[in-house]
Amino acid sequence: MVEPLAERTRDLYAAAEQRLLGIIARQLADGLDAPGWAERKLAAIQPLRRASQAVVDELGKTVTTEVHDAVADAYNTGHRAAVAELGALPDSARALVDDTTPNAQAADRLAEQAVNVVTSTHSAILRTVVDKFRQVVAEVTATPLLGIGTRRQATQDAMRRFADQGITSFRDKAGRRWQLTSYAEMAVRTSVARAATEAHARTLTDAGVDLVVVSNAPRECPLCRPWEGRVLTLTGPAGARTFEVEHATDDGRMIPVRVAGSLDEARLAGLQHPNCRHSTSAYTPGITRIEQAKPDPVGYEAGQRQRAIERNIRKYKRRSAAAVDPAARKAANAKVRQWQKAQRDHLAAHPDLRRNPAREQPGASNLPAPRREATPEQVEQARVWSGDAQSVREMSDDQLAAALRTPLDDRARARIEGEADRRDLAQLLDRAAPGGHLTDDLATLSDSELGRVLGHVDDHDALRIAAELDRRDLAARLPGVRGDLVGLSDDELAARVRHAITHGLDDVPELAAEANRRDMLARLFPGGQLAVDLTAASEDELAWCMQYADGDEMARIGAELDRREPVDMPTPASSGDTVDDLLADRDALAEAMQPAPDPEGWGALADDEQFAAEAARLARTEGEEPEERRITRAEARALYDEYVYRQYLAAEDDLRGVLLNKKAQTAGHDPVSLFSGPARIAHARASDELKEWWQEHGRMTQAEFIEKATGREQRWAAGARKNESDQQNKR
Repeated sequence: MVEPLAERTRDLYAAAEQRLLGIIARQLADGLDAPGWAERKLAAIQPLRRASQAVVDELGKTVTTEVHDAVADAYNTGHRAAVAELGALPDSARALVDDTTPNAQAADRLAEQAVNVVTSTHSAILRTVVDKFRQVVAEVTATPLLGIGTRRQATQDAMRRFADQGITSFRDKAGRRWQLTSYAEMAVRTSVARAATEAHARTLTDAGVDLVVVSNAPRECPLCRPWEGRVLTLTGPAGARTFEVEHATDDGRMIPVRVAGSLDEARLAGLQHPNCRHSTSAYTPGITRIEQAKPDPVGYEAGQRQRAIERNIRKYKRRSAAAVDPAARKAANAKVRQWQKAQRDHLAAHPDLRRNPAREQPGASNLPAPRREATPEQVEQARVWSGDAQSVREMSDDQLAAALRTPLDDRARARIEGEADRRDLAQLLDRAAPGGHLTDDLATLSDSELGRVLGHVDDHDALRIAAELDRRDLAARLPGVRGDLVGLSDDELAARVRHAITHGLDDVPELAAEANRRDMLARLFPGGQLAVDLTAASEDELAWCMQYADGDEMARIGAELDRREPVDMPTPASSGDTVDDLLADRDALAEAMQPAPDPEGWGALADDEQFAAEAARLARTEGEEPEERRITRAEARALYDEYVYRQYLAAEDDLRGVLLNKKAQTAGHDPVSLFSGPARIAHARASDELKEWWQEHGRMTQAEFIEKATGREQRWAAGARKNESDQQNKR
C-alpha cells in the first residue's frame, strides 16, 4: 500500500545524478582537442563546484518535503488499514479508535530519521564530483603521453567507469556498497514501511488488540520465509507458545491460539527488513482464517533477476548521459535496447512478475529529446534559475538584463532585482560613505539616496543626515526656492539643466539659482556645519546663512557682525518698575541701532507690503497716526510675553527653582504658566516662596500690563488687581 511513496524520492535522486553526470561530461568535452585543456579544466573546478552545489541544495530542500509527506501518508495509511480491520470489535472499541487520531509526533520522528539518513550522503556528493573530475583530468592527461590512446578515448573510458560507479557510493555498517539512488530509495521505502506498520500496530494496541498475523507475500526472501502466515504478539514476550483466548464474538468461549513469538522478535530475525514487502494485519480469534504459506524460492530468484536487469538498464542510461562523443553514446544506447529486450523475455517467462518502467530509468523520462541551440538570453535565464547566489553575483549587468528579457517566474525575477539593488546600494555607499564614513558634501545626494544610506552609517553620521534633511525642509519653505529641486542630487539637477537647455524650457534661471544655493551651502556650511572662519564671508552672505543656522550658529554669526561693526550696548534699566524698565530697554536698544529704521518698518525693507499695511491698520485702530503713536495694544501684547519670561527667570534665580507646590509638581504643570493668567489658578499652584516673591516684586496679568504700557484703561485690569489682592490677603 505504501511502496509507491518511495518512488518519488528515488526519481529525485536519479534525476540529480543524471544532471550531475551531464554537467561533468559537458565540462570535460568543452575544448577537448584544444591546447592547454588540462590547465583550463583544473581552473574550472570552482564553477563546477558551484553548479553541483546548486543541484545538491535544491535536492536537499525537495527531498525533505517529499520524505515528510511520504511518511505522513504512510502513517495515515497504516492507521486507516488498522481501523478497517477492526470491524468485528464491539461498538465501544470502534468508537475509541475512531476518536483517536494518528500520532503526529511519531510520524515526524520517523520522517526526521529518514531525512537524516538520506541527506547524510549529500556531503559525499560534492566531494565525489570534484575528486572524480580531477581524477578524469589526470588520467586523460597521462594517456597520450603513454601512447595508449587519444585524449577523447581516455575521457570516454574514464566517464564510463564514473557512470558505472555512480556519482557517489559508500559502504554501510555491514560492509555493503550502495549507489546514491539505491540507498535513497531503500532508506525512504524502509521509513514509510515502518511508519505504516507502527501506525497500524499503535492503532490496534489502542483498541485492545494484541495479536497480528504476517502476510503471505509472493517471492519472499529467506529471512522472511519462516514468519509467513504466523501469529505474533504486539506487546507480549518473545518465544513460541500456545495459549487460550476468548472468542471474538462468542462470549465465554475460549479457543487455543499458537503464537510464533513477538513482532519485535520477528523483526530482529529479519522480518520487515529494508525493501521488505511483508505486512501484518489484526488477528481476530475465531474469525481470522490463516492462509497456508507456500515457499516460492523460484519466484524470489526471478524477482532478483528482474532487479539485476533493471540495474543494467539504468547503468547504460547513465553511460549515455555521461558520454563525451557520439560513438560512445550510440554504443550505450544499443546496450540499453539489448537489456530492455532481456527484460521483455524475462517477463514473458514469468507472467506473475510485473514491469515497472520507472525502475528502468534514472530520471523521469527516457532518452533526452533533441536539443536546440540555446540563445544567449536563454543561457542567462538558466543561470538565474539554476545557479546559486554567487552565480548571479558573477553575472554582468548586461547578462542580467538579457535574463530579464526572457520569461521568468517571481523567484528568479526577485533574485535579479535583489542583486540589482545590492549593486546599486554598493555603488551608492562607495560614493556617499567611502571607507565607512559619510562624505562631507551631502548636497550631492538626493533625499532618497540619503534615506538608503541612513541604515548603513553610525549614529554621528545619521545625525548629520537628519540635519541635512531638516535643512532641506527649511529651504523648501523659503521664498524663491523651488521645493521640487531641493531634494534632487547634483547629478539629477545637472540632468534637469541639460534637459531644460536642450528643449528651450523657461526654468533655467531657477535651476541656476538652486545650483548657486548649493554652492553657497557647500562653501559656508562644509560638512553640514557653519564654517569655522567667517571672516571671508560678506555681510549679505552672513545674512543668508541665518536661514539655515541653529541657535549656536546664529550666535556666532551675530558675534561676527558685532566684531565688524562694534556697538556699545546700553546698560539695562533698573528703576524697580518692571514695566518701565522693559520699555526703557526697548527705547535704548532702538536708539543704539540708529540709523537703522524702527522694527515696524523692517517689513517694508523686505518689500513686504502686507506687513506695512497691517502696521498702518493697527495704528489707525488705536486712533493715532503711525508717526505719532507710542505703543499699541498689539505691541503691548508682544512685550507682555517678554515681561513674563523676565519675571520667570528672575524668580527662578532668586528662589533656586522652587516655584511649584508639591501637588502642581506631581501634576506636571509648567512653572512659566504661573506668571500669566488668573491669579486664583497661579496662587493655587505656586509655592509659598513664590507667593512671598510676588508680594515683593508684583505679578501682572496681560490686561494690567497693557493698561500700564499704553496708558489707557483696560476693562479687565481692575478685576485682575482685585483678584491678586484677594489671593495675597488669604496668606
